[in-house]
Amino acid sequence: MDTEHSHRKTQHKDGDIHFLTFSTFRCQPFFPGTHAANWFIEFLAKARERCPFRLFAYVIMPEHIHLILRPGDGISMRKIYWHLKRPMTDKVVTWVKIHHPTFLNRMADKQPTGDLTYRFWQRGGGYDRWMRTPSDLHEKIRYIHMNPVRSGLVSRPEEWKYSSAAEWIWGEPGMAKIDWDDLPPADG
Repeated sequence: MDTEHSHRKTQHKDGDIHFLTFSTFRCQPFFPGTHAANWFIEFLAKARERCPFRLFAYVIMPEHIHLILRPGDGISMRKIYWHLKRPMTDKVVTWVKIHHPTFLNRMADKQPTGDLTYRFWQRGGGYDRWMRTPSDLHEKIRYIHMNPVRSGLVSRPEEWKYSSAAEWIWGEPGMAKIDWDDLPPADG
């Protein structure tokens, strides 16, 4: 068994919790302000309606997103990826074409066939790690909430608007609803 990559899964069992990372195309800071981040929060809510999943934590950084979630019974991760990523790309590309067409150059991805595609996200599904234990889960939650602090964007995790940290720390509702009732407790 390839132990280095054994945490990566394309299929999951019902009840598995996933730590996801989606990076923007060429790791560019496509989430610098409020437009794109608010759109992602909107598509996150719509994805939860179309392919139910339980959300435990999230953070939207300038060049990537982390989510920790549990798919609903029978819901594939592929379907979740599609409902999170495709509408976001469509919305951003449409907006950029109308409001800031020179920005399209930063999103252009010339294919080997010569075709031109505009990308918001890095190619592929992103990084998907299965959370094996409650301690794995809670460690990753702390990790993602500290991202804005480590990046020098804020001094405390709860100050970052596009994160579940304030809800975790102070119980203040965030931009996306956390599913507390389904959250495995921390070990020990």
